[in-house]
Order: sequence, then structure tokens, then C-alpha cells
Amino acid sequence: MKRTCMTALFALAATTAFADDHAMPMVMASDQSVESGVVSAEKIVADKNGWLVVHRTDADMAPGPVVGHAPIRKGETTDVAAILTEDVAAGDMLMLMVHAEDGGNATGIFEYTLGAKEDGPIRVDGDLVMKVITAK
Repeated sequence: MKRTCMTALFALAATTAFADDHAMPMVMASDQSVESGVVSAEKIVADKNGWLVVHRTDADMAPGPVVGHAPIRKGETTDVAAILTEDVAAGDMLMLMVHAEDGGNATGIFEYTLGAKEDGPIRVDGDLVMKVITAK
């Protein structure tokens, strides 16, 4: 009986690890207060280590200047908080986007600027992995 339980636990752990490694990249976030100077994503799934990047955006839904970022790890990460580097007012639209840790000069240093390839956004089937929220 003990051996069967251990086998089942190992199988469950392997299945969970496989699911984490093969889950579709995504960002889950909601409209939120930015009064504390932080923007949070409830859950992020990424296929490699990288960054949650907070861009300004508007009704055109194009990514604008970066106003915050936080590191994320491969797989699923919950409650990711990015400290804002600029003032964000209630009503401002923010695009929370997954960027890769690729192509830069230094690992662990966020090097992206608009249009650059270093630490740039990831895409799935040509679409950015992101979620737009409104600051409260």
C-alpha cells in the first residue's frame, strides 16, 4: 500500500511539472489601485525566465513606455508585484506583458527599451502575452 501511494505521488508531481512546463503563457490581472506604487498580476505562466513588464497604453492598445517591471520564473508564478517607476493616475490604462530574459548583455538585468530586441516581449502565435488593466 505504501509503495502504491508513493508511486501515485511521484506520478502526480511529474504530471504537475510537465503541465507547468507546457502551459500556455498568460497573464491574469484585474483593475486595481496603484496608490501604493505597485501593480500586481495574480498569476503569470511563462515558458522561460523573464519579466512582467508594465507598459502605459490607451484605447489603441499599443504598448507604450515602460513604467515598471518585475522578474518572473519559468512556469507558473503567482502574486507578481512590479514597483512603478513613474506616477500612474487612477483611470490610466496599463498593459502587463510577459517579456523574455533573452538577447541582452547581462542575465538578471532588465535591458528592454521600446522597440529593442533585448529582453523583448514574447509572443504566442504572433500575439503578445499581456493583459490590459485600468488603474484605480
